[in-house]
Amino acid sequence: MTSKTTNSRRDFLKMTALTGGGLVLGFNWFSAEASVPEVISNSAMAAGNIGFNSYLSIATDGTVTIMSPNPELGQNIITSFPMVVAEELEADWKKVKVLQANLDNKFDRQLTGGSGAVPHSWKLLRNAGATAKFMLIAAAAKQWSVPSAECTAANGFVLHSRTGKKLSFGDLAEAASKIPVPATVQLKDRKDFKLIGKSVRNVENHKIVTGKPLFGMDFYREGMVYAMIQRPSFGMKLKSFDAAITKAMPGIIDVVSFNNNVAVIGKSTWEILKARKLLKIDYEKDADLESTEDHDKLFLSLMDNGEATVRRKDGDVDAAFKNAAKVIKGEYQCPFISHSPMEPMNFFADVRADGVELVGPTQTPARARAEVSQLLKIPEDKITLQLTRLGGGFGRRLKNDFVTEAAELSSIIKKPVKLIWSKEDDMTGGTYRPAVRYRFEAALDSTGNLTGYKLRGVGINSGNSTREHNFPSGAIDNLLIDSVEHKSPITTGAWRAPITNFLAFAEQAFLDEVAHAAGKDPVQFRLDLLAKAKRSPVGEIRYDINRMESVIKMAAEKSGWGKKKDVSQGFSVYFSHLSYVAQVADVIMRNGLPVVKKIYAVSDCGQVVAHNGAVHQVMGGVVDGLGHAMYSKLSFRDGVADQNNYNTYRLIKMKEVPEIETHFVDNGIDPTGLGEPALPPTGGAVANAIFKATGKRLRNQPFIEEDVFKTVS
Repeated sequence: MTSKTTNSRRDFLKMTALTGGGLVLGFNWFSAEASVPEVISNSAMAAGNIGFNSYLSIATDGTVTIMSPNPELGQNIITSFPMVVAEELEADWKKVKVLQANLDNKFDRQLTGGSGAVPHSWKLLRNAGATAKFMLIAAAAKQWSVPSAECTAANGFVLHSRTGKKLSFGDLAEAASKIPVPATVQLKDRKDFKLIGKSVRNVENHKIVTGKPLFGMDFYREGMVYAMIQRPSFGMKLKSFDAAITKAMPGIIDVVSFNNNVAVIGKSTWEILKARKLLKIDYEKDADLESTEDHDKLFLSLMDNGEATVRRKDGDVDAAFKNAAKVIKGEYQCPFISHSPMEPMNFFADVRADGVELVGPTQTPARARAEVSQLLKIPEDKITLQLTRLGGGFGRRLKNDFVTEAAELSSIIKKPVKLIWSKEDDMTGGTYRPAVRYRFEAALDSTGNLTGYKLRGVGINSGNSTREHNFPSGAIDNLLIDSVEHKSPITTGAWRAPITNFLAFAEQAFLDEVAHAAGKDPVQFRLDLLAKAKRSPVGEIRYDINRMESVIKMAAEKSGWGKKKDVSQGFSVYFSHLSYVAQVADVIMRNGLPVVKKIYAVSDCGQVVAHNGAVHQVMGGVVDGLGHAMYSKLSFRDGVADQNNYNTYRLIKMKEVPEIETHFVDNGIDPTGLGEPALPPTGGAVANAIFKATGKRLRNQPFIEEDVFKTVS
């Protein structure tokens, strides 16, 4: 690569190597309009400058290729995107390929996070496929001297039913490239979908299971060096270090310091991992050295005495509680937890006088480039970023500390460098889901109606530990939601389904408690609240009442709610990332301990694109939600995490995963998010089922530390 080779040009050349000429359709991700480049052959493309964001190509052999801009970390976007294009194009799926695009300014929302990739690109991708189909049909109609209206496309061919003629997309690609691009195109009716909604094998399955170099850890560049960094614990800073012994170790090239970091550079990861242990480093205090005990005391203090920010207030809350026939209170607390992706943090950087090359796994490539640009005072147009597949993220790779470290280190040592974090590095010095504590209060009148509701959240570094517009807001006349935040040197960030990953458990467990106190069925209790919100809404409602009602009713039906013997059931429902998921957990008692036997999950995420991918997303969310609610905990002592790897940080085991049954609501709307929404309801469904089985409420995570799991009959 030279400094003059842009990402868009490199992507274009990568695609045209597959097409061998033919139709290359560029489409703008900011709009649905498409345009054909003025060049159509490999030689001409090499000389051309492509001014589009992404490209749909059709080769002379009929192969259809699409550049996929969003980082792939297991959410199956690299399969779903081409499925949408192929559906509108009427392509032969066996001839569809997809390539990972590099970072390009012309892409819109080139990131993975917030469960938003498919919802954002749905119509753009459909228009790209439909536009190409229009041009192929027009080319065939011109060749046959028939009206385009008499022609159709199917399975990679254009057909003329009256004469029986047909031509493959490959045969038509060259001619189609000369057809004027239409301003608008007709999209298919969803009843005519043949591919969308079906189960389709992940397009990278074979590469993954055969060990092809897809991930950041696989990337290698001739002449690069490897590096690991020793970082201070939270609240400490570098005072001095002695690297004499480290530098004398085999394979070690250099040891340098920058900021509070001491970097060991060498010829292999094993050599630098061993040598780093021999560093002699002195640190000094730079901030409060916080421990989990400090946080516990802090939460108690701030809950009562902290300066709260009012997030929402409806009605007269004080009067509602003063006049209540019964008041229910509950407090819920969760610890810090680690993202723990299987692939360690890593990135390649080559900082040269003529520009910067970055390669690796990041959820936010544009932000990574911007941060490197700001750090090194190098214009963004001099920085290229090549995306690899991500070996997990869960929000950890939304931050780019490992990218900026690699870039800064390369600029110091004047060499291309592959920076690698060990698992211990990330678990003890990365970013975490913040610890938080919630206090709920509910006021019931003499007939069991919910007349007042209060929620206070106390969080660490979260800015706002509540979601004040989510259910049951809008269904209660008198409501107060506020929050108090503590600024900590311990770094925190988004963790899969930010805030709601624990808030949903707390809210749904508390509503279950309120329902029981009111003498009402927990499912019907929620339906009654929704009916109240529909009949006489209070304040702003940002959730769709009908969609939430639908998942509740289907989950109750599919799970046989209230009809099973010898099984205790718990219910939960939540709205996040534009989607709705209701869950029912079946719990049985075994040897005096509660065991989660099965979880039913009903999701309304709009149109499902790849059915098997959607099922896997839901199942993964349920397993993630169950595992972290049950087992995971990160504690601190004087600014140092107690857990530093999987041997001390508990994750769910395969044998502990219950049966999961998934269902989807088919409501005919465009896709909404699915990567995160199935996780938040799980903890509540399980906790409520355990209460039904044992009579004991779970208020703190991880559940495994609660007394209900310590008593064996």
